[in-house]
Amino acid sequence: MFTILGLGSNKSFASLDSLCLLGRACVLLEPLFSDFRFSSVYRTKPMYVTDQSDFYNMAVSGHTELSVHELLSKIHEIEEKLGRDRKSEIRNGPRSIDIDIELFGNEEIHFSDSSDPMKNLEIPHPRISERAFVLIPLLEVLPLDADIQKRDFLKKSLTKIGNQGAEKLLDSGEFARVIAETEAQYGRTDSCTVADSRKSDCNRR
Repeated sequence: MFTILGLGSNKSFASLDSLCLLGRACVLLEPLFSDFRFSSVYRTKPMYVTDQSDFYNMAVSGHTELSVHELLSKIHEIEEKLGRDRKSEIRNGPRSIDIDIELFGNEEIHFSDSSDPMKNLEIPHPRISERAFVLIPLLEVLPLDADIQKRDFLKKSLTKIGNQGAEKLLDSGEFARVIAETEAQYGRTDSCTVADSRKSDCNRR
């Protein structure tokens, strides 16, 4: 199934900053997909809860043989590994990593489980049309030959809301180098911080 995930981060974890956490998330997600690709990375202002740091947002796409619930379970495992604690976080507040299933083919899924809210799913995301930080990278990784019925709706939604101040931080090629740097350092006692708006600087302590 052709799938698009939205990723975001605005809090460090285990000496990795948000940019490096996004890179690590991509490495952990890639084995779940074929034809895996990722977008540029954008710096965006927080919505809903505005008293927090800017977010770094991006999207990834590919084809997966997993069911949507199997994919959700894998995503939660990756989020937990990268420092997300859903039980203690503020809704729409700071987080080390957030991975949402934005599109799963053309399926519309409305699933809730009162015994385990972690299994709740609504796809496409109910607020996708109001979030430029989702739409901009999503459209970047949506191939022209992908059979997505909502393509025009997504494009028109972005035209309507504008970019909402989203700023491209790194294009996909530059971000690929961040991923390589992060992987070279991961597992050691490292410091990985964004040196400026265009580069990541990963240095051993």
